[in-house]
Amino acid sequence: MTTLFDPIKIGDISLNNRIVMAPLTRNRAVEGNCAGPLMVDYYRQRASAGLIIAEASQISPMAQGYLDTPGIYSEDQVVAWRKVTDAVHQAGGRIVLQLWHVGRISHSSLLPDGTAPVSSSDRPSKAMTFTPNGFETVTPARALCDDEIPALIEDYRKAARNAIEAGFDGVEIHAANTYLIEQFLRDSVNDRSGPYGGAIENRARLLLDVAQAVTQEIGAGRTGIRLSPMTTFGGTTDLDSNPQALYGYVVEQLSPFGLAYLHVIEGETGSTRTPDGQTFDYAALHRKFAGAWMVNNCYTRDAAVSEVASGQADLIAFGRPFISTPDLVRRLKDNLPFNELNADKLYGGGAEGYIDYPVLPA
Repeated sequence: MTTLFDPIKIGDISLNNRIVMAPLTRNRAVEGNCAGPLMVDYYRQRASAGLIIAEASQISPMAQGYLDTPGIYSEDQVVAWRKVTDAVHQAGGRIVLQLWHVGRISHSSLLPDGTAPVSSSDRPSKAMTFTPNGFETVTPARALCDDEIPALIEDYRKAARNAIEAGFDGVEIHAANTYLIEQFLRDSVNDRSGPYGGAIENRARLLLDVAQAVTQEIGAGRTGIRLSPMTTFGGTTDLDSNPQALYGYVVEQLSPFGLAYLHVIEGETGSTRTPDGQTFDYAALHRKFAGAWMVNNCYTRDAAVSEVASGQADLIAFGRPFISTPDLVRRLKDNLPFNELNADKLYGGGAEGYIDYPVLPA
């Protein structure tokens, strides 16, 4: 019987176990939106994970939505991330980078020349974001023109190449949590016409075009994708009008790519997997995908062990438990309690609540 602690090969990446550290925004990038020394220690401490998915990192200056989040578009950022990947590899781990464009979940103070954010449409968001002035309501976005989209896709391709040059084992395309790609996917946000609006096939086109560009650049076996069919994270209170059909189509189209994995957030991001009134058949989605299936959202140890043993998932991603418990893999294996989370230090700051959590003695 397969267990959570068995090795697995996903695409071109061999993992020591099936426990994944989910991507977690911590707002501790330094000047130039570069990974700093604290981030080197942070990821090194957690290298016992079968796979680390490093925090979402903007693919361009226009992709940023929060203060002090890292990027992967400049040479300085590539050099800084290399220190992180070297540290993880020296500790025996594997690490991929999540590629991020927040779309309308941004503020003009974070963007070049104070410009407006971009999205699939100009529909307003109720989201808040973290700026140099603290938490502020996002700036109203403008709809991208069709002729701007090829350059956007090129930004993803370049970011993927930069990630490999920075030493990452692969990338994860962030198509979840109501950020830019999901703003194109959902008809609750995307009201455009033309090749990227209207029918499901058109709303899915941006994700598929990005997947094509990234896999051609670095290989499908080093590319994963994250989806969140039922989340309302980020100020998008409305789901797609038919999420089962939308995400079913998306997964069917992604399966032939031969991706390293598909990462699915079940239910509401950071909350329950079965919110009141929500119904979604994740198993039906899984049946449409031929590759490694990663699930995420508030899994307990027992649920994770059962999910892998039953074949319902190949990998389980843990978020906040990895923040507080660097040696989470050992504690899961030995069924030991986790450290208490310092919730006041999740976003921004220094070492406290970041690299000062204790590990068990050897």
